[in-house]
Amino acid sequence: MRADINQAARHPAEITAQPAWSRVEFEAQLRERGKSYHIHHPFNVMLNTGRATREQVRGWVANRFYYQIAIPIKDAAILSNCPDGAVRREWIQRILDHDGFEIGGIKDAGGIEAWLRLAEAVGLTRDEVQDLRHVVPAMRFAVDAYINFARRAPWQEAVCSSLTELFAPEIHKQRLATWPEHYTWIEPEGLSYFRNRLSQARRDVEQGLSVTLDYFTTRSMQERALEVLQFKLDILWAMNDAMATRYGVNA
Repeated sequence: MRADINQAARHPAEITAQPAWSRVEFEAQLRERGKSYHIHHPFNVMLNTGRATREQVRGWVANRFYYQIAIPIKDAAILSNCPDGAVRREWIQRILDHDGFEIGGIKDAGGIEAWLRLAEAVGLTRDEVQDLRHVVPAMRFAVDAYINFARRAPWQEAVCSSLTELFAPEIHKQRLATWPEHYTWIEPEGLSYFRNRLSQARRDVEQGLSVTLDYFTTRSMQERALEVLQFKLDILWAMNDAMATRYGVNA
């Protein structure tokens, strides 16, 4: 018995290590984290069930703009840390999607411009959204924390954090389905951002998921990936907490 105890003491990793999940099992574990997605946050539920006031809708649009302009900065940070040219060639599309582009006669105003059109559609001016006067401190803190993570973390972890996009199409579908009915005062063309992201998010998920499944291949690495994804989910939840504190949640 004593010999067995000493043997365990010399090789604790061999005794406690668990086998890696298969790719299918690992992906299922990642998708399971959708239970923490902010689609379930009371502030978002209020928005998508038509219980928000004009002030609350405008507050959400103005504050989320700070996150929208952070997305290409986050993606640029990932590119700057990534030595894999094949990954960079695909990942750069995300920056173009948000900042817009004009290449070879093809022009796209981009997601940030689409968000500004949403702002105008809900009754905000471009100036008051772009100067960030409505952005609450807790929103800034949460978004800045995410940018800092993307700058400092291994690029594969930063890629993994983007997998909240696994759950994004459903939240965009909800907005497209319910907002025109509940908020008839919003100009319909202002909802184009959500329509565009339905296809873009699915494409982005394919790339981010491929990198994550390829890189996180041991059980400890896979569990780290789940921690990273949860961190990003917590960022999105904290952003909604910030807006709920500022604008309230209607029962």
